[in-house]
Amino acid sequence: MPHINRRVLAMAALAAPLAGQPAGADPVPAPRRPDFKSWSRPDQIAMLVYPRMTALDLIAPQHMFASLMGAHVHLVAKNLAPVTSDTGVTITPTTTFKDCPRDLTVLFAPGGTDGTLAAMADDETRAFMADRGARATYVTSVCTGALILGAAGLLNGYRATTHWAARDVLPSFGATLAEGRVVRDRNRVTGAGVTAGLDFGLAMIAELRDRFYAEGVQLQAEYDPHPPFNAGALATAPADVRAVIEPMQAGFLKRAQALADRLRSA
Repeated sequence: MPHINRRVLAMAALAAPLAGQPAGADPVPAPRRPDFKSWSRPDQIAMLVYPRMTALDLIAPQHMFASLMGAHVHLVAKNLAPVTSDTGVTITPTTTFKDCPRDLTVLFAPGGTDGTLAAMADDETRAFMADRGARATYVTSVCTGALILGAAGLLNGYRATTHWAARDVLPSFGATLAEGRVVRDRNRVTGAGVTAGLDFGLAMIAELRDRFYAEGVQLQAEYDPHPPFNAGALATAPADVRAVIEPMQAGFLKRAQALADRLRSA
């Protein structure tokens, strides 16, 4: 599916208002018009990649960021060796910690489970995130990527969200847990678990461009979710489903909390 482009937007935005309105009817709002000059900006967006991350945490926001006219999206890792996600999808980094631009528009961290814990524990990864995060216009994450931000000292004093399985760990990094698919506190923007990356990505497009642009990207992606089941949140999932799934996450929560405690006391 092609990304947003000038031709499609111009055709939509310049379409004439509907004719033949009844007398006395409210006037049809004038169509919004694209502002290509302001939309094309050389944003520098760095997206962390690391072994055993959750691919969808990265790919959903990357699809959105890649739709930004003029933006440069970097997939950043320690080196340029291919990275295999927790589901076996292989992703090739485009730049390294050393060569990543120093001044970023967006710094982003995806989540995962064991791979995320390894990234949190890695001195080089934490140092990179802390350095770029200190200057980035926006510091962001999806899912347990928030724990990587926390481990790098980037969430202290901020409201944030993460996957429900890791919510209890955020306060260990000085963050205040907040409800929502996407939570913004000043220049920190965090998304909840996995699929929230789509909502996060659209919210960031609206922030970096405008709502019109974001709506165009949403339409091209045909992001109009109607899930077949209402089990996507703890509040709506059936009790018997929760009884199976929640204990499966207990081990990760225990390891994440132990690592957070160790990093805090180091």
